[in-house]
Amino acid sequence: MPIAYKEWAVTVRALAEGEQLLTLRRGAPDGNDFQLEHERFFLYPTFDHQRTDLVRESHRPELARALEEGVWSDGEPSAQAMLRDMEITPPDRVRIRAWAEVAAQYTITDRRAIDALSPFYVWTTDYAEKRLGWRRRHPLQVILLRTYRIPRPVTVKVRDDYGQRPSWLDLTRELPFEGTPVLSDEEFERASEEIAAIASDRQPVLV
Repeated sequence: MPIAYKEWAVTVRALAEGEQLLTLRRGAPDGNDFQLEHERFFLYPTFDHQRTDLVRESHRPELARALEEGVWSDGEPSAQAMLRDMEITPPDRVRIRAWAEVAAQYTITDRRAIDALSPFYVWTTDYAEKRLGWRRRHPLQVILLRTYRIPRPVTVKVRDDYGQRPSWLDLTRELPFEGTPVLSDEEFERASEEIAAIASDRQPVLV
């Protein structure tokens, strides 16, 4: 079965548009927190626990547009519900429009590195602390993703047990890893070099 990685719907859209290149997870790669179990995976949009205050102000209009990533049989929630952090009923189906492969993985402990990486994500710079519960000087994983848009978005059924899984899902529909990278090779290489220079002394955990 294809593997999918759960992320906020607004983040999935940003990744699929080339506006975000990173995901963050708490802990060291060999610790007891998040484990990067797969090197490529589809991006699965979620609507629970999204917080307007943790999305950069210039990107907040995308929170309402992110509703397009779900399909509700009883009607789509209002845009105001998203913008006001109201509880969103899980959709019946979600749209899968992109997949990603891990290009590099770094471990950082310095809050200044998170700030410096801000051009490569759409969250606020305190996202790691407020959303992931990260504490300064503790390890934080910076995962660089190369994202591809699939030729035609597909919808998959939301299973009841999906909400209980923190990061990884087995999709029930077969999907091919094909599509077009959201950034050109030159653009991605340039961004990768900038990220490497910030996140480490060019010694990635995984390449």
